[in-house]
Amino acid sequence: MNAEGFRALFEPRAVLVAGVSTHPGKFGFVSLHNILASGYAGGVYGTSREVGEVLGIPIVASLDDLPDGVIDLVFVCTPAAANAELLRACAGKGIRAAFLASAGYGEAGEEGEALQAELVALAEDLGMLVAGPNGQGVVSTPAQLCAQIVAPYPPAGGIAIASQSGNFISSFMNYAVQTGVGVSRAVSAGNAAQVSIPDYLEFFASDPVTTVILAYVEGVPDGRAFYERTRAVAAVKPVVLVKGGATAGGQRAAASHTGSLASDDRVFDGMCRQAGITRAATIEEAFEVAATFATQPLPRGNRVVVLTTAGGWGVVAADAITRSSLILTPLPEDLRAALDGRLPPRWSRNNPVDLAGAETRDTIPEVIDLIVGHPEVDAVVYLGLGIQSNQAALMRSGPFYPDHGLERIVSYHERQDARFAQAAADASQRYAKPVLTATELAVTHPDNAGPAAVRASGRICYPTANRAVTALDHLWRHVRHRQHGTGA
Repeated sequence: MNAEGFRALFEPRAVLVAGVSTHPGKFGFVSLHNILASGYAGGVYGTSREVGEVLGIPIVASLDDLPDGVIDLVFVCTPAAANAELLRACAGKGIRAAFLASAGYGEAGEEGEALQAELVALAEDLGMLVAGPNGQGVVSTPAQLCAQIVAPYPPAGGIAIASQSGNFISSFMNYAVQTGVGVSRAVSAGNAAQVSIPDYLEFFASDPVTTVILAYVEGVPDGRAFYERTRAVAAVKPVVLVKGGATAGGQRAAASHTGSLASDDRVFDGMCRQAGITRAATIEEAFEVAATFATQPLPRGNRVVVLTTAGGWGVVAADAITRSSLILTPLPEDLRAALDGRLPPRWSRNNPVDLAGAETRDTIPEVIDLIVGHPEVDAVVYLGLGIQSNQAALMRSGPFYPDHGLERIVSYHERQDARFAQAAADASQRYAKPVLTATELAVTHPDNAGPAAVRASGRICYPTANRAVTALDHLWRHVRHRQHGTGA
């Protein structure tokens, strides 16, 4: 695919919605609304059999009434039978890219497959990039473009997403909203009739606003070509991939979903390892790993220290590390001695570093800096953030607040947790090492000062130690593959 087509798709000067509707439940209304609501600054046009005005945009019946050489992208909400004529007219207006939300193509049996083949041939003949069909939409935060038929519109960031399932585009962007780790581009490939997942990945590899690539696939029609192309992309930027159709039941569902034939999962898994692709087991794991690539330094080794304010969390983290390719590294003697000078005798004196409730006002920032800065430590998992603010929340909600000195202690607890989160981010940046913070409060009480401050620092707060360790393990496997060609 040519660069001009992708520029028109992701950085259009103006957008046309074909098939605008006045009904707020129809794709032709929702897509127009979302483009306008996201703050898109380019020109917006609309066509429909019902002329008039929708959301302040004049709607015309024919493309003849639109300017030439101004519009780059058409978002198509018209029926499949009408789209060939529409695309010819769009090409005549200088439109270089189309996104087809229309269904009724390859997923709809033999007749749909024939329509899809005709669509691809027409796109090639017109020199037009045609995304979809049967897709959800395209998002480009640098252009403030939200040309899609569902929510949300994510925060800006470095994760680029391509998916054969539109619903998973929404899932990934919902996680972006939840965690604050943002998106650069996102596109629903739909049936991927003309533009395939590897096409999007290759564009993202050269995209300066993208730092990590996230993909969902169901079917791979040409395994060798997919391997060669994605291996080249993974050599440039991290690629995180989750695959549907890993089981016989999933493969049957994939065939009916997008018309894709899922490949043998063991072969696919081996391909990912050889190509250096990070394969995630679940959607939430895929996003968390991508968010970790986007926000954390890569580890230089696999020696990990767990810092915890309570013992049980550290035990579970130690188990997770032991089951991974990471190492729960023995605590270096000089580091143990330095910690002895700052902690009372009951601390664990081992890894995990269990503070056992012994921390004072400055303990955690000082200890984080000591551990992260040690040359024999490659990464840190920090557990227990937000405990004080959790108690503060209970005090706020009780009948005694703000009297009895509660207002002061509540404010202190919240400041401390915010300070601890920032200390972890600062140490990570100072020493260029990953520091992953985990607490269930990230999902049970996201407004808690601890996880809120992690998000404010631009990083993801993991819901469990296991999920933090899984993400870190993927980072280390990626580094090892880059170094030695193994371990992805």
